[in-house]
Amino acid sequence: MPYIALLTLDIICVTSMGPSANAQEKSNSPYVQAVVKLSELLEMRSRSPWFWPDAIFNLCPPGREFNNCLKILHGFTDKVIDEQIAERAAKKLSNGGKKNEDDDQSELTSKRRLAFLDALLEAYENGEISREGVREEVDTFMFEGHDTTSAGITWALYLLGRHPVIQQRVYEEVESFFERRSNVLTVDDLKEFRFLECVLKESQRLFPSVPFFSRSTSEDCQLGGYFIPKGTTIGVSTFALHRNPEVWPAPLVFDPDRFLPGNIQGRHPFAFLPFSAGPRNCIGQRLAFLEEKLVLAHVLRHFEIQSTQAVDDIHLCVKFVLRSKEGVFVTLVHRQKGKVA
Repeated sequence: MPYIALLTLDIICVTSMGPSANAQEKSNSPYVQAVVKLSELLEMRSRSPWFWPDAIFNLCPPGREFNNCLKILHGFTDKVIDEQIAERAAKKLSNGGKKNEDDDQSELTSKRRLAFLDALLEAYENGEISREGVREEVDTFMFEGHDTTSAGITWALYLLGRHPVIQQRVYEEVESFFERRSNVLTVDDLKEFRFLECVLKESQRLFPSVPFFSRSTSEDCQLGGYFIPKGTTIGVSTFALHRNPEVWPAPLVFDPDRFLPGNIQGRHPFAFLPFSAGPRNCIGQRLAFLEEKLVLAHVLRHFEIQSTQAVDDIHLCVKFVLRSKEGVFVTLVHRQKGKVA
């Protein structure tokens, strides 16, 4: 998972801002280290009630370290945003406020790469969002958009390594696809990885990246025979729901066919909640699935995945995302060379 987390950090950085953090090549950079440390400090604070008040937390060593890490993150984001604002202003000035065809093409190419930040900066220029608001939105995508995705990819790789027959089905789908396509993929292309999508969903059923979330009731309600007053915080365990035998037959069996179109008919819409549901669901869930498909497709093209780590050998823990205390171990074997990577 640590290696994949560096990959997903690079991906979300490019997707949300443009410039890469070069996390895979510079894992010791201040920015990467700040992201890792912030996650640790947030997790520690969440289970330490005495650190919940800001006044106490900010005066203690963990709080001071947290704020120093936050300055590093904000400094990087601010630098990128300022550069983009200056670049957009310079283009408008050089063209007298007009765009020529070359600029349109250049901007189109840039928008494909910087769609999220471009949209925010346009809203900023129109007075719809503040400068600080732009940074907050980018930071949210950056921070929330890499750990959860890295967990999803990790558990999918592990389960494929444990189930070679299913892995072979995915490999054949991927190979068949690339025989008909170039190496440059589009969003529509990724829709053709239908069985791979089933694998990802079944992986999230067994090992949801976010195994628990909470919601506050907006009105009085009855739940399981209990009266729940308005304003009550309710905990929702996706991990337990996804393994409930009343909802999922043979819940501990890894069976991606559960998510084939013919098998999802009649299933309760809230039986599967890896990204929560309703108006407060995960805004980045579509990006997450596309990213996971793309990474797994390229890994499976080049490597056979093996794992001798039994499920019983994995001791789960929650540090914002679902992890294994000992780590998740797989072996990668080059498909053409037959050598261990």
